[in-house]
Amino acid sequence: FTDLVLETWDLQCERNGREHRTAEMGCQQLVVRRGQPFTITLHFSGRGYEEGVDKLAFNVETGPCPIETSGTKSRFALTDFPEESGWSAVVQQQDGGSLCVSLCSPPSARIGRYSLTLETSTGYQGTSCHIGHFVLLFNAWHPEDTVFLRDEDERREYVLSQQGLIYQGARDYITSTPWNFGQFEDDILSICLKLLDTNPKFLRDQNQDCSRRNDPVYIGRVVSAMVNCNDEDRGVLAGRWDNRYEDGMSPMAWIGSVDILKRWKTFGCQPVKYGQCWVFAAVACTVMRCLGIPSRVVTNYNSAHDTNGNLVIDRYLSETGEEERRSRDMIWNFHCWVESWMARPDLAAGYDGWQALDPTPQEKSEGVFCCGPAPVRAIKEGDLQLKYDIPFVFAEVNADVVYWVVQRDGSQRKSTHSSVVGKNISTKSVGRDSREDITHNYKYPEGSEKEREVFAKAEHEKSSLREENEGLHLKIKLSEGANNGCDFDVFAVISNTTGTEQVCRLMLCARTASYNGTVGPQCGMKDLLNITLAPWAEKSVPLRILYEKYAESLTQDNLIKVVALLTEYQSGNVIVAIRDVYMGGPEIKIRILGEPMQQRKLVAEISLVNPLAAPLNNCVFVVEGAGLTNGQQIKELEEPVEPKAEAKIRLDFVPQQAGLHKLMVDFESDKLTGVKGYRNVIIAPQPK
Repeated sequence: FTDLVLETWDLQCERNGREHRTAEMGCQQLVVRRGQPFTITLHFSGRGYEEGVDKLAFNVETGPCPIETSGTKSRFALTDFPEESGWSAVVQQQDGGSLCVSLCSPPSARIGRYSLTLETSTGYQGTSCHIGHFVLLFNAWHPEDTVFLRDEDERREYVLSQQGLIYQGARDYITSTPWNFGQFEDDILSICLKLLDTNPKFLRDQNQDCSRRNDPVYIGRVVSAMVNCNDEDRGVLAGRWDNRYEDGMSPMAWIGSVDILKRWKTFGCQPVKYGQCWVFAAVACTVMRCLGIPSRVVTNYNSAHDTNGNLVIDRYLSETGEEERRSRDMIWNFHCWVESWMARPDLAAGYDGWQALDPTPQEKSEGVFCCGPAPVRAIKEGDLQLKYDIPFVFAEVNADVVYWVVQRDGSQRKSTHSSVVGKNISTKSVGRDSREDITHNYKYPEGSEKEREVFAKAEHEKSSLREENEGLHLKIKLSEGANNGCDFDVFAVISNTTGTEQVCRLMLCARTASYNGTVGPQCGMKDLLNITLAPWAEKSVPLRILYEKYAESLTQDNLIKVVALLTEYQSGNVIVAIRDVYMGGPEIKIRILGEPMQQRKLVAEISLVNPLAAPLNNCVFVVEGAGLTNGQQIKELEEPVEPKAEAKIRLDFVPQQAGLHKLMVDFESDKLTGVKGYRNVIIAPQPK
């Protein structure tokens, strides 16, 4: 027999991409999911492959130093009966000189970029030929993959969807902001793989790191550490919370992860400025979805940051309601992290499913700024000793808050109000633009027998301040929504629940605030020394907050914190009430002109009305949407936008992909920043 000569080959990127749901990553490279067969075609010149005469074998290798014992290298022969456990190659069909071969990795294979080599031998003569590279991803569709997710709609949302909503605002005023995850956009996959190869564990021991890339728990921990740069590890984002962002991008201005990841790569893996919790979480979600691990961004309202681990957050207020910084413990208006879906074979049974991963740098875990994966089930059950970082997340949703009011003489009085942590834990619903409340995944109903059992197990004495005490009650109410640019009223509502007359002092104070709990200057105040309440009576005391007072110091978080202190003269008790008022911004209007069809030009008309009493300068619209616009489109307005006038642009774009997409818009100016809007657009497929 003459030698078998390989002439050309075809990795069938397009067909395999379709079957493996990776087609949107482009047909220039082969991207497949583990445990699922993919097809390649080999063309031989002269004569075709003959079974029994020719021997064919394949070599796959990943990482800088592939070895078989680490699972980063495998050699397997073309057979009719592949072995159960390893890689396999089976003849699919043969047609003269061309041979169709089906290759398949085990569902526990290492993910990453592989090189593929074919060895052919006839008799004693053998040659080997490198036939290309492919990328192997996790496979949520394969029942034996540790990231297997049963429901197809959930796989669509948590692995394939490139766009979503992230919840922000305040507990009483939940807002959603659109986000372009863009995990299939050009170059994002290679950047995600680069992120794995930049992580300190890889640089320390490349072989060991690559051999652990079959485990989503390990990958999740690496991603959680690499999205922030607090360990001098060439991480993706630098965090900043002090409202000074001039030497970078304000965290509120980002509208998607693609821009951030591309900047990180372009500038030689230097941290991108700046991120805050939702930016860290969204970038981590992009990386995890890109690698094939089902993931979602979740928001926890009134999130505790318990630095000393005692599950109590102590806050100190002066008699005038000003916060005194005596403790590093904080309460964030909201805090975002990621949940990723995976099995936990490293733990006892019962902890598979959603795992919390928090890439925002807060506390160190095993010497590194990362957090998780913490099984959400373990947080709910109070199993604090399991891996990883469960006490920290448990505190974020369960800590108690105690307000101490510091009198002039330095003595402290404990307030009879415990502010409530871990509320309205939210994520985007599957397949819809609505909010799903997942608080029940993290905690049992308040006051239930199960809640008491969990706290006993976690050695957490929940304060008994929950029970309404006799005497005076205090609440802060808003008459209607508060909008940036307008004056508005807040009301302290005092109720006397006793049969005797009560005399008290009321202090009301409003300050601009950031979402991580820090406050700025005062923008409204009232001190009433003698309020008399008849038995069973209720009184409502208004405080008017003027635009001219908050305009200068309102941060980009658009929050005003209102603190009310009520002192009963008879008992000396102090009651505290706190409310975060979210200042609504203008609405961005988006009109789509033309018939939305693949590869056909569309026009978007985008506008916003200036709600402020002053002109807006340096106005910019930033528009992007995976599958719609080619990257980011930036439109600057030449003229200032006068009060009550309209800022308006037209944008042309040619949609590349059919299906449902979000066109996302961010508006920036000198006085209004981080205004977001989006519009769902259904793109019809190009007629064949």
